[in-house]
Amino acid sequence: MPESVRVPPPVPAPVHLLDASVDDFVVYLAVERGFSVHTVRAYRTDLAGLIAFAETRSVIDPAALSLDLLRDWLWVGTQSGLARATIARRSASARSFTAWLARTGGSATDPAVRLRSPKPGRPLPRVINHTQMQELLTHLELRAAGPDPAALRDLAIVELLYASGLRVSELVGLDVTDVDLHRLTVRVTGKGSKERVVPFGVPAQHAILAYLERGRPRLVETAAPAETAAPAETAAPAETAAPAGTAGPAAENRAHAARTAAENAATPVSALFLGARRQRLGVRAVYRLVATLLADVPGNGPAGPHALRHTAATHLLDGGADLRAVQELLGHSSLGTTQIYTHVSAERLKQSYRTAHPRA
Repeated sequence: MPESVRVPPPVPAPVHLLDASVDDFVVYLAVERGFSVHTVRAYRTDLAGLIAFAETRSVIDPAALSLDLLRDWLWVGTQSGLARATIARRSASARSFTAWLARTGGSATDPAVRLRSPKPGRPLPRVINHTQMQELLTHLELRAAGPDPAALRDLAIVELLYASGLRVSELVGLDVTDVDLHRLTVRVTGKGSKERVVPFGVPAQHAILAYLERGRPRLVETAAPAETAAPAETAAPAETAAPAGTAGPAAENRAHAARTAAENAATPVSALFLGARRQRLGVRAVYRLVATLLADVPGNGPAGPHALRHTAATHLLDGGADLRAVQELLGHSSLGTTQIYTHVSAERLKQSYRTAHPRA
């Protein structure tokens, strides 16, 4: 009988340490660094591209990453037509990842220490001028005078976005209890779960109070047929009575605002701005609202809620506000991010000069 043929055991697939390291890194970003879901997703997307490229070079171990491989990865992206901002973001993601590897023992050295990337271009943001902004608000005020509770909500949303320069994610995350109608402030949670208190003006106060009195209770009671903005709730601390000796219209107004806020805060839904089915209004709904309002307004750049944030910052600087105060208002961690608005103000000044000066 022929001898039996011995079949060798299957060779186990190599462990993909690089892939596992990326998984651990994004957990670190989310849990220890407190990065938002969107930021963590951006890191994962960039590093998934790096993993795929490394595999073409037979690199599956983070210790085998090299500066040449990282440079080649960015070069391939550039040749495929990716924007400078995308290449710069990929480079930043790679540097953060390899620095973490070096700190945690996943790699003996940090290969991205000398990795350079192009500086992303920074186009000037879209800004609505004072006249255009007033026309938008007047239009919303006329709508809010009608019977639709969503119109009161939309006016309050735009007034608050313009008055405080909030990010749309911060706006829709507001609860009724985050708004102080007496002190004219709103407590927001920004990027990195950082909390700050932001002021707003009297027109925004009036719009929010009208919404809390006549708009939000009706949205709580009945499901709205359509969403023109996004839900989120904000409120002010309860103030049941005015201090002794302060009787008068001002004290009565403060007490009335406090009672209204407290009544709204007592509802089963905590969100300040509500949409259909008594749900918290979403980012997309607010984007649609603002984009529709800005559709016929001349100007370049995206016509979403961020345009109102840009507008608020620029108008503050035009009015003489301190740059660091604007940085704190916007929740920027770096003053350099806020400085883009000084360029906007300077460009607007140049345009006015060229238009008005006879020898421009």
